[in-house]
Amino acid sequence: MEHTNETSPGDTDHEAEVASAVPAPRDPGAVEEFWDERYADTAQLWSGQPNATLLTEIQGLPAGRVLDVGCGEGADALWLAEHGWRVTALDVSRVALDRAAAQAAVRGVQVNWLHAGLVEAALPPASFDLVSAQYPALLRTDENVAEHALLAAVALNGVLLFVHHPAPTEEAAVAHGFNAEDYVGPAQVAALLDDNWRVEIDETRPRHVATGAGSHHTHDVVLWARRLR
Repeated sequence: MEHTNETSPGDTDHEAEVASAVPAPRDPGAVEEFWDERYADTAQLWSGQPNATLLTEIQGLPAGRVLDVGCGEGADALWLAEHGWRVTALDVSRVALDRAAAQAAVRGVQVNWLHAGLVEAALPPASFDLVSAQYPALLRTDENVAEHALLAAVALNGVLLFVHHPAPTEEAAVAHGFNAEDYVGPAQVAALLDDNWRVEIDETRPRHVATGAGSHHTHDVVLWARRLR
């Protein structure tokens, strides 16, 4: 399951508010149903604006091939396509992808929409100049399958941009029926980066979002790494 998205003024469209949702199941079919139902509950779940951290951190990068992990209703993917990127955007929710594709048609841009989770997509290795994972809800496994799938997708000299919230306190997690240990965070990805990578950003920074489902989050964790070989 990969999803991101939250509503905010000119900030993000792309975040899994996992901590405020019922914990998602692990069976792929049940995961898809979970997210389809969540999207079907409203005409538009997220703001329609691209993630601010994405826009900030890709400044200066030449437009190339990009993978948008858990694209939701497509705000990041659409913005990237409009700015010259060749976009592959995947999501487990058909409802979300249909909305994203409809917006792409309205805006006259082309995006390769994939109805799949990151692991299930079985993407060609080393095929993206940028892999963007904005607040993903990637389930952890003992074999670090999701983390390896993220890293494997990045091309030589390409960039992985992984953004998430800090792990909630134990009290907050219990209150929401949420176990942070079930999900991949930047620390799990960073732990797998070896001499083949150069980490340029690995930090927690203030977050300024005034409204929306994620407005209670005050900080983001940002991991930015380039593949050297």
